[in-house]
Amino acid sequence: MTTFIYLAYLVAAVLFILGIKGLTKPRTAVRGNQLSAMGMFIAVVVTLFDQSILSYEWIIAGVLLGGTIGAVMATKIKVTDMPQMVALLNGFGGGASLAIAAASFLDPAAATNTVALISIGATIIIGSVTLSGSFVAFAKLQELISGNPIKVPGNKPLNVILLISALALAVAIVMDPTNTSLMYALVAVAVVLGVLLVVPIGGADMPVVIALLNSYSGIAAATTGFITGNTVLIVSGSLVGASGIILTQIMCKAMNRSLFNVLFGVMAEGGEKVDADEIYAGKVKSTSPDEIAMMLETAERVVIVPGYGLAMAQAQHAVRELANVLQSRGTDVKYAIHPVAGRMPGHMNVLLAEAEVPYDQLIEMDEINPQFEQTDVAIVIGANDVTNPMAREDKGSPIYGMPILNVDKARTVVVIKRSLSPGFAGLPNPLFAMDNSLMLFGDGKKGIVELTASLKEAD
Repeated sequence: MTTFIYLAYLVAAVLFILGIKGLTKPRTAVRGNQLSAMGMFIAVVVTLFDQSILSYEWIIAGVLLGGTIGAVMATKIKVTDMPQMVALLNGFGGGASLAIAAASFLDPAAATNTVALISIGATIIIGSVTLSGSFVAFAKLQELISGNPIKVPGNKPLNVILLISALALAVAIVMDPTNTSLMYALVAVAVVLGVLLVVPIGGADMPVVIALLNSYSGIAAATTGFITGNTVLIVSGSLVGASGIILTQIMCKAMNRSLFNVLFGVMAEGGEKVDADEIYAGKVKSTSPDEIAMMLETAERVVIVPGYGLAMAQAQHAVRELANVLQSRGTDVKYAIHPVAGRMPGHMNVLLAEAEVPYDQLIEMDEINPQFEQTDVAIVIGANDVTNPMAREDKGSPIYGMPILNVDKARTVVVIKRSLSPGFAGLPNPLFAMDNSLMLFGDGKKGIVELTASLKEAD
């Protein structure tokens, strides 16, 4: 029986690895998700049999309740709200690990050795930070609280004090496992630490925060595995934790930010405040769908640049229809994907996949940038910071050095946007005032629909 249990855990672990590998590419992401789900199903079933549980009533009730809630969330949640859902699920993962650690500590028979006690302390810290930090991230993304950085007086030294206090309490738990007040104190300190770590972080850094909190939830699951002696939990948690850290590093590189600065809400030092009126005054040229349609009639290469504005307008299906019309006329159409466009890693890929945009048309930043100089028309829909030339040219800008999509190199740039309002970084975008740029003001979906109609009328 033991051999069968470990063999099943091995199969589950292999499925997790294959699933994560599949998630690295849009074309294989769905299959990767299915493989990971199958691995988790095997792990859960085998664990339930292995632990010789006498009563399954509460487990069945939990599965039914949780499964129903999950199914409703998955079917009802809007794609634009997916970042909030991911943040919330990260928090639930941390909370689950915290609950197991607390229950094990309160059960004298469960925490009988030093390794288990150390794991309990680590799990309480990481799980609590993940729980509270994820809920703050959710509140920011859901606009329940301000998405801007919220300054807390003495935040950095206070965080250091809280971290040291948490570590000291974890050590005290190992030394005196009978003192339950130490556990409650550790939970309180770690929860406050999680709040103070995320509150100072602004909306521009939310993709990194989500990736990091996902990593935390995996690490918490791995340390929980040491508490319960569950091999597959250690393996799966380690995989999630490691992949989350790697993704966080990739996101930091894409934003030219250090992980330390993101963690502690430190923005790059800026120079003098940029005057938006000075950049835009008399230089912004408005256009109409009919005028854009005339340009697209003769365009051989068109690059569509999706941003968070596309997600807010739910314009992905309209964009797909526009691309279909262009392609039927022989136009080469591609989509330029910036790794941090939107509010979470892969946000644009998810949106466009929902509209069944072919995967081979989704081109990553490094590959598409050299092609902009040969592009006749670049259509930017709601993307701001990821197309801002200040990242290349203004050394005093907070986003200087951040890799961007070089849409300004295209022969003509059409920006579809409600207004000249800044993006998450709070900066004006000189792209809007360039000689080769035209602004189509209004709702992204409406603008694309009208543009497509004008293009069809020209046929």
